[in-house]
Amino acid sequence: MIRYVAPSLLSADFNNLGRDIEMVNHSEADWFHLDIMDGVFVPNISYGFPVVEHIARLAKKPLDVHLMIVDPDRYLEKFRDAGANILTVHWEACTHLHRTLSEIRKLGMKAGVSLNPHTPVELLDDILPEADLVLIMSVNPGFGGQKFIENSLSKISRLREMIDRKGYSTLIEVDGGVSTSNAAKLYAAGANVLVAGNAVFKAENPSDAIRLIKG
Repeated sequence: MIRYVAPSLLSADFNNLGRDIEMVNHSEADWFHLDIMDGVFVPNISYGFPVVEHIARLAKKPLDVHLMIVDPDRYLEKFRDAGANILTVHWEACTHLHRTLSEIRKLGMKAGVSLNPHTPVELLDDILPEADLVLIMSVNPGFGGQKFIENSLSKISRLREMIDRKGYSTLIEVDGGVSTSNAAKLYAAGANVLVAGNAVFKAENPSDAIRLIKG
């Protein structure tokens, strides 16, 4: 089964962002994960289009952009133009999720849907054919460095069973509290893509941490 690692630049050193991007470029990581927060959908604000464009100019791997914002439909094309290759929206933020995912694909990006910890995976049963990936939030979104919610393992397993039963190729991504100590459990539960922030950028050797998380 596919195993990807997507370091979250939210935990990077923004005084040395170019250095951290180069580290990821030369590591075993597969994607760059970018968390976009508006201070409304989640209680934090991150960065906008100029920073995404700057990262896109330096990155040599796909940009996996996670929108934790209200009314994401307003910005789909702008994030495509800024350099997003994969664009993930929240189930909780989209009134017409099928239309949103279809538009993301029409714009030439991979389409993802994310679930907050309290949202059951069973709600995705009808939308899975339209999603290239499902992002399971294993912490409450908004801040890095939180403790992994153990019930997320059950959600990953149930989602994996749903995907496999219907023969879909949808990837399962996990974000929140991912570390070298629980990566193997997450892959075993059915995850394909692990997002790691502090576990990578606060490590003594970030490249080694990426390699250990990938397994």
